[in-house]
Amino acid sequence: MASTPTKVLLVDDDPDAQDIMQIYLGQWGFQVRIASNGTEARDLADTYNPDIVISDVVMPELSGLELLRCLQSSDPGRPVILITGYSSVDMAVEAMKEGAQDFLTKPLDYSKLKSILEAARIDLKVRKESQELSTQLERGAGFGPLVGKSRVMKELYKLIKTVAGSEAPVIISGESGTGKELVARSLHDQSARSKEPFIAVNSAAIPQDLIESEIFGHEKGAFTGAIAEHPGCFELSNRGTLLLDEIAEMPILLQSKLLRVLEGSKIRRLGGVKEFSVDVRVIASTNQNPRHAVESGNLREDLYFRLNVFSLLVPPLREHKDDVPLLAQYFIQQFNQKHSLHVEALREGALKMLKAYSWPGNVRELKNAMERAVIMARGNWIETSHLPPYIQNPVAEDTSSFVLPLGVSAARAQKELILRTLKKAGNNKAEAARQLGLDVKTILKKLKSYGVH
Repeated sequence: MASTPTKVLLVDDDPDAQDIMQIYLGQWGFQVRIASNGTEARDLADTYNPDIVISDVVMPELSGLELLRCLQSSDPGRPVILITGYSSVDMAVEAMKEGAQDFLTKPLDYSKLKSILEAARIDLKVRKESQELSTQLERGAGFGPLVGKSRVMKELYKLIKTVAGSEAPVIISGESGTGKELVARSLHDQSARSKEPFIAVNSAAIPQDLIESEIFGHEKGAFTGAIAEHPGCFELSNRGTLLLDEIAEMPILLQSKLLRVLEGSKIRRLGGVKEFSVDVRVIASTNQNPRHAVESGNLREDLYFRLNVFSLLVPPLREHKDDVPLLAQYFIQQFNQKHSLHVEALREGALKMLKAYSWPGNVRELKNAMERAVIMARGNWIETSHLPPYIQNPVAEDTSSFVLPLGVSAARAQKELILRTLKKAGNNKAEAARQLGLDVKTILKKLKSYGVH
């Protein structure tokens, strides 16, 4: 099916200029309507609804600049190209400030005009696609807080719907940044517990000497600094859902206590003697393969079997790259609101770069890249130059292989490997740990010893 020709409104009071321009525009594949003055063009724009307007500046009744202001008020996104035989720097500056796409002087350079029109046509295509994505987002292009319409994501949504209705424990696995917490929240929101609390605790982010208190609570005086009683996450999430994020990073001794709570539904605060009955659905998540975590001794096997009644795997972004345009548009809207900006969409080249990138940090990395791009853009469009350098030039940033000099120490080789892997993972420590097959705690200790913060 042939695409609809791009509609151009040509505004000029010179009949000879009208005829010449109409011939060129027709040859270039544009559909053309002509207005002989600004007032006629303003009225015709309402009925013809042109995609692009080309207008002379000096005209009786309504000048090209005045017409530009009228058109901008009704459709700020419509490209308007101004042409004049009486050019001045001040006039060109004013035209661009008012929102003109470009400003050309007579006699016209028709090859330049063609290039400007082709660029405008591409922008119109991208704008239309971004509007379609925005419409999809408004109608719900995902599942709860999750965004994506790819086959693998739809399969995940089906599993979430199935699992959410039960009370059984769930273990969610997936690389860092894939959205495991959003999956857990979706499970909670779709369950009978949706009106009750949802509490998430990251086992890797809490110091080991505090994690037991954080999860089970403590009584006043239980340890130095315990100046008041403190309810733990199990109490706070009573009748609701508790997400234990990065379960394989939890100390082994604490894992055994957690297993007893899961089996008996009772907790005792640190330093206390009284037991509390709790009604909590526990969801665990890990960026490691759960079986590998058991084999490496990071996850107790009996706890794994207790949690693994249902297992959900969140796919990495590289396995559903067709969701990248939708996710990117979602983040543009989010960061427009956060930073009070008005970015419309990614230029075609920038979107191609996002699709070509491997996304080792997954959706979280895309989110961070889009926030940077929206802030850098400031205007209507995100250009390739607004994307992070490692996305613009992934070859230069490629750290998949490197050569060490003969005789280098094992400690130096390990340091180089850790730092390069961390750089490749976009400074995402959890992802670097996954790629290296190490614990996050080990990565943090090594970085501290290297003086890297």
